[in-house]
Amino acid sequence: MLAQLSKNIFLYASQSKMLNQAAKKWGLRFGASQVVAGETIESAIKKVRELNEKGLVCTLDHLGEFVSSREEAIEATQYNIRTLEAIHRAGVQSNLSVKLTQLGLDIDFDFCLNNMRQIVETAKRYNNFVRIDMEDSAHCQATLDLLHELRRTYDNVGTVIQAYLYRAEQDVKDLKGVSLRLVKGAYKEPPEVAFQEKQQIDENYMNMIRLHLLSGSYTAIATHDHHIIEKVKKFAKENNIPRNQFEFQMLYGFRTDMQQQLAKEGYTMRVYVPFGNDWFGYFMRRLAERPQNVAFALKGFFGK
Repeated sequence: MLAQLSKNIFLYASQSKMLNQAAKKWGLRFGASQVVAGETIESAIKKVRELNEKGLVCTLDHLGEFVSSREEAIEATQYNIRTLEAIHRAGVQSNLSVKLTQLGLDIDFDFCLNNMRQIVETAKRYNNFVRIDMEDSAHCQATLDLLHELRRTYDNVGTVIQAYLYRAEQDVKDLKGVSLRLVKGAYKEPPEVAFQEKQQIDENYMNMIRLHLLSGSYTAIATHDHHIIEKVKKFAKENNIPRNQFEFQMLYGFRTDMQQQLAKEGYTMRVYVPFGNDWFGYFMRRLAERPQNVAFALKGFFGK
């Protein structure tokens, strides 16, 4: 009961425009620097290089939410292009992850599509890959529609499917052949569209992973759950699924020992590395996901 209450408080905070705006002026606080790789491209590239040296590959995410003007969306588009250029110049191993609402999805679909085309075209030029993050369920169909348009021209773009949504299994089937990151889901969703019980979500998650792997599609399994990871290893071995057809993904700053262990075992282990001054919403969702994550915040708060 207490865990659910704290989860709801953190999710509510993550959606507060007032708190998100205030946090931009605070700098990285409350332990956020343990899970956000600084506020600039330079600080993020430095962290990526450190992770690469440990045998880990990355995906960079320039944090940003609640974009309501075309100017902000264009600025975010250019920032993502500069991030791809910085990855190329530095010679580090990292993809790019983007959120469509940061690029104008709530303003105009075609405007957002044009912004995404510029980003994906830049990535293609540098032989890189762009992952479209999935946001809340209200944006799910529009995200998949936009991906479909991009995939007419580009093969270096994929998205994320969330296991807590009832529609997830069908979406995975429809996206056979597309590189997908599969996650459990981190937004507060109503029972009309999403499973509410952990067991149901876990079962659906494993089902999605099996489906996508057996279809021969590239699969990124994004979880910190060691039980799921062991099941995936076993399933892949039993079904002769090559290791170059899947990877594990975890968040920067979480379960670092397990990340390095997977890399040592010869699995591709990609770290999701967020950066930027718009860190508050992301950080609050991480605290909501797992009660033990709150220890991070307290340690960071009292450590100052």
